[in-house]
Amino acid sequence: MQMRITLNMNYINFVRPLCLGGLAGVAVSLPGAAWAQAAPPLPTVTVHAERDGAPLPLADSVQAERAKLAKVSGGTNLAEPQKEARLATLRDALDYQPGIVMQDFFGGTDQPRLGIRGSGIQSNPVNRGVLLLQDGLPLNEADGSFIIGLIEPRNAAYVSALRGANARSPGATTLGGELDFVSLTGADERGRVRLEGGSFGRRGAQAAVGGVGERLDGRVSVSSDRYDGYRHHSDSRRDALQANVGFQGDGGFENRTYLNWTDLAFHIPNVVPKDRIHSDPRGVMGDGNTPQDRLLNVYNRDPRRDATQLRLANRSRWGSDALRQEVGVYWQDTDDLFNNMTSHTVTHSRTAGAQWQASGRPAGSDGALGWRTALSWADSAMERDLYATNPANGTQMQRFGSYGLGAQNLQALAAADWRLAPQWTLLGSLQWSRLSRDAQSRSTGAQLDQDWSFATPKLGVNWAATSTMRVWANLSRSHEAPTFWEIVSATVAPNSPATAQAELVRLKMQRATTIEIGGAGRWGEGANALHWTAAVYRSVLADELISTTDANGIKVGTYNYAGGTRHQGVELGLSGSQRVGVGALDYRASWTYSDFRFRGGEYAGKQIAGVPRQLINAEVLYRVGAWRFGPNVRWMPVSTPTDHANTAGAEQDAYALLGLKLEWRDGPLAVYLQADNLTDRRYASAYVIRNQATAAQPGYLQGLGRSFTAGLSYQF
Repeated sequence: MQMRITLNMNYINFVRPLCLGGLAGVAVSLPGAAWAQAAPPLPTVTVHAERDGAPLPLADSVQAERAKLAKVSGGTNLAEPQKEARLATLRDALDYQPGIVMQDFFGGTDQPRLGIRGSGIQSNPVNRGVLLLQDGLPLNEADGSFIIGLIEPRNAAYVSALRGANARSPGATTLGGELDFVSLTGADERGRVRLEGGSFGRRGAQAAVGGVGERLDGRVSVSSDRYDGYRHHSDSRRDALQANVGFQGDGGFENRTYLNWTDLAFHIPNVVPKDRIHSDPRGVMGDGNTPQDRLLNVYNRDPRRDATQLRLANRSRWGSDALRQEVGVYWQDTDDLFNNMTSHTVTHSRTAGAQWQASGRPAGSDGALGWRTALSWADSAMERDLYATNPANGTQMQRFGSYGLGAQNLQALAAADWRLAPQWTLLGSLQWSRLSRDAQSRSTGAQLDQDWSFATPKLGVNWAATSTMRVWANLSRSHEAPTFWEIVSATVAPNSPATAQAELVRLKMQRATTIEIGGAGRWGEGANALHWTAAVYRSVLADELISTTDANGIKVGTYNYAGGTRHQGVELGLSGSQRVGVGALDYRASWTYSDFRFRGGEYAGKQIAGVPRQLINAEVLYRVGAWRFGPNVRWMPVSTPTDHANTAGAEQDAYALLGLKLEWRDGPLAVYLQADNLTDRRYASAYVIRNQATAAQPGYLQGLGRSFTAGLSYQF
């Protein structure tokens, strides 16, 4: 076994004591940073402990994952969060990744909008469209929904993303693909402490401890985050405990058990009319005295979300390259309260799942032919109650809906790859799914049972054009069933809570056919090499799930668009290092272009609201000795429609946000200072989606103003 310790650090300022019952913790660091690839190298301390050459149980290295992704005939990402100086939010972990769109909601530990190729972006807040995994096992409920704020990025050794229909998990059938958060293990560090503090009452802490023995390793991490919020009524908090223990048995048997507990809570400042982005960037409805303010007073209605989740999982793997098998099981219990201004949705869900996979390469094929097969099962039982919100004090009024919800998925996958020639590999897979979504009203007896059976074939080719460049093409199908957030619909007039109503909505499955071409490689050799990736795709969709909001910015329902839609785009990424003087310039950049349109029907030719047409992220840091410093930019160069009718004047205006970063790393200690939105630009970070909108309607979320964060990390 190899144990690796690379020292890192990032946090400063007082952070309230970690709660979670005295567990002292851990934080992690994998090898130094993307900038560690270029000369001159930063000082590191690495300890190796060999044990019969055996790998750590069920803990694939970054290099092993990179090799797996190189065999995928489509767009992928491999993010290494431990290389980031600041690591408090999902944005910190996934920034600069081509094809992954992150839109801030309130800037804290809340519910950012995650989008990949437009899948699920119509949900508000985003809660579907992508399969989230932890160590290869689903985080989503069986109906496909998730609470994105429950993810704690500090515990991820790396995040592996397979965009679009390139996903390889047996449960991944959506256009958005999959994101796998792979946990740090006991061999990654003996211990770490992180502290950070910053503008608008941001403070966070993490402590982690890990160890490795002859056959066992383990790691425990506790973290706590608090954020007073830039806008009024936007404070948030998250406390988390994550632990895992691995066991190495005889005959290649490996096993790892995982425990996660997360407590998330945040207030929702909600949306405002467009003119307030500039006139009152920190304000909410209720700060003024207009009829709109009095009707939608945030302080009185107290919109918020409180979610707690306990999760247990176990994975086992055994065998050799000729035949390797893996079995995983997971169980999670989630309590979720969501007050969206006019109604409380209270959900208790219990989800269980199991997954089996087998793979191999026949002895007579000389490695030219490989196969993989998998089965997965997931079941969720949910109890959901709907209450009208008291407009005077935000408390629950009468219950107007009570539902028993059940979702079940049974899926099978068969895949093969065949090396046709030394440079050419053909890949294909066929996935079969049977999904059910059953809902019953406990108050009226109304019932809606839906089930779907479908196949999702994929065919791709990889061409190793040179020793440093790979080109791919693929053709695939994808399917996405509605979640219970779409099936159970609530209608509550803000001025008449007594007339609140709920209903069950029958929806069709969203389907898509996608063609993609692209490539990846490097130019140059050694430390000065430039690494690039590029993908171009086109998806033709039928019955796309469209969710819209009313004039007050509150979700009113979901429907299937009958006229057909089209998603197409370009995803480019660059990274590398260039020696300059006594140091080097480390750079990375991504450009995600999204052209999503209605093909026919009422909005034929219009742009589908919800995704920036262009998004550019770039960073350039000068490295000399233990120091790194330089600027970064997040740039949306063209405006984005907020409604499907593309109403003039109601767009999300273009913006560019300039930031600066300063890092110092020496041995076990690392310190950083980061400035965001240095010009204090007033802009809308996100918005609610409507069929038709006006700028005067509340619909926009103000982005964060100028802010500073300082942090330190010590690894021992």
